[in-house]
Amino acid sequence: MAARIPVILDTDIGSDIDDAVALAYLLSEPACELLGVTTVTGDVEKRSRLAGYIADVAGRGDLPIRSGLSEVMLFGPGQPEVPQYEAIEKLPHRKDFAKDAVVFLRDTIRSRPGEIVLLTIGPLTNIGALFTADPEIPSMLKALVMMCGVFTAGGQFGPGRREWNALVDPVATAITYRARPKQFASVGLEVTTRCTMDAGEVRRKFTEAGPLMRSVLNLAEVWFRSRPRLCFHDPLASVYVFDPDVLKMCKGTVTVETTSRELGGLTSFQPAKDDEPAPHDVAVNVDVERFFAKYFKTVVQ
Repeated sequence: MAARIPVILDTDIGSDIDDAVALAYLLSEPACELLGVTTVTGDVEKRSRLAGYIADVAGRGDLPIRSGLSEVMLFGPGQPEVPQYEAIEKLPHRKDFAKDAVVFLRDTIRSRPGEIVLLTIGPLTNIGALFTADPEIPSMLKALVMMCGVFTAGGQFGPGRREWNALVDPVATAITYRARPKQFASVGLEVTTRCTMDAGEVRRKFTEAGPLMRSVLNLAEVWFRSRPRLCFHDPLASVYVFDPDVLKMCKGTVTVETTSRELGGLTSFQPAKDDEPAPHDVAVNVDVERFFAKYFKTVVQ
């Protein structure tokens, strides 16, 4: 078996259900060496408890989980609520987690230079703080992979459309996109929204998949009270780490709006000309069938 890929996950688990769906995949992926989970924005303690609950169901009670930064850097709406915590509030689960996510990220990445994929599926406050405190960190990553942004104005996304992870903390988003890791991949809304499944099919597939996915379905039922479907935003970025062919990427440069509070976090993408070097890879298409096949083959127990 080929060497596993070391991954650290930074997440706002507990708001949109797809974070939990992504974590379950990483815990099930044989090629993933999940080194730890860091939580970000709002009630990070509840977010860590949710991550711990899912890790425990997967038999990974040893997985390092660290709470991160609650408040945005300068401006932005933040994300205080963690509605899915309701699903485990009365169930046995771990409740005490160190609030040192940025230190954990720095120390872990420095301990394995050039090896780690940093996968971000939430607002970028932890990552912006990390890159500001230790500017060498981006160059020490194997790759930075993010579910973040919206990069084209076609289809349902008109000019001025912002993506949630990018707009919650615009300054942190801008700091992150100015970093220059060896590989920097962004999976945006115009691609992730093609990977959707209605609630009935999710219930069927997650129930059939086994105990881990049934525990995720427990959280998903909170989500389904107000939404009829699940969009696999974060799982798509997660699967890309292990199956790059699931996405078609385009090289170019991403910029982030920070001067306007009304448009803060707006991402813009300028494709590179011909084969000229460029800092960012942005997803422009997805093999939906391949993605779902890979995801469900991996999580079935």
